[in-house]
Amino acid sequence: MTAAAAALKKSDAKRPAKIRAGFGSNLFDAVNYFLLALVSLVMILPFIHVLAASLTPIEDLLKRDFILFPTRLSLDAYRYVFSTPIVARGLLISIFITVSGTTLNLLLSSLTAYPLAHRNLLGGKVMSLLVVFTLIFNGGMIPMFIMVQKLRLLNTYWALILPYVISSFNLMLFRNYFREMPDELEEAAKIEGYNDLSILFRIILPLAKPLLATFAIIFGVDHWNSWFNATLYLSNSRMWPIQVILRQVITSMSQVGDAMGGTNYIPPMTVRMCTIVVATVPILLVYPFLTKYFSKGILAGSVKG
Repeated sequence: MTAAAAALKKSDAKRPAKIRAGFGSNLFDAVNYFLLALVSLVMILPFIHVLAASLTPIEDLLKRDFILFPTRLSLDAYRYVFSTPIVARGLLISIFITVSGTTLNLLLSSLTAYPLAHRNLLGGKVMSLLVVFTLIFNGGMIPMFIMVQKLRLLNTYWALILPYVISSFNLMLFRNYFREMPDELEEAAKIEGYNDLSILFRIILPLAKPLLATFAIIFGVDHWNSWFNATLYLSNSRMWPIQVILRQVITSMSQVGDAMGGTNYIPPMTVRMCTIVVATVPILLVYPFLTKYFSKGILAGSVKG
């Protein structure tokens, strides 16, 4: 036996033996995979049904209540929905609110959480306690409406953004994430002449990409799906975001028909399904690009206090 072969045999002897999974472990994995596949199927079926129904002629929908694979394709509902500017305008409004609101959420949450992350901040414990206090007690809907009214934000898009620009719970996650950053980073930056804002924007935030991407998803989805606040603060229907228009389509087809052009004939089911698809697809297209940061960003900000 050569020296190389002897060394190889010796290294193989040092390797730990592979642990073979027993029958119970394999069965447990199989049951988990089956349950996950079943839950995924149950969750995705409604989306498939909505998409298929939006592409199905109204005659076929009247014959079958539940459709997963349309036998014929029709774009009549999409032509109808986009025949007037109401849906396109609602989409643009929702995009503006989502982008502006998410940007302000991330910016102000970072600016507020960064000083609170310093344990030696004068009055930091008191301010953190006040933030936690608002998680338990808040004024409610009526005081919020009065505040928006007194600030003259009614019938402005800022009424949907500014009152909700900072979430106390998310702010604490930002603070905890920043606390995990090594203190040596700030010390080295201050030796180089950086001030606090420069440290935050040029060092801390670039290292916090998982956090920012995660909360960009959370804030963005929240703004995109919000409709109740728009019904409270926006009395002008021309300012409605897409979710309010979708609600009107689902609850009252006649009113939406008047808004879309005053026609008396509206294919109700296909229009509803088409509007749901139009209101859902934009946020679904953004989600896959940021989802890889989701778990990492959430866990990193919630492990330590």
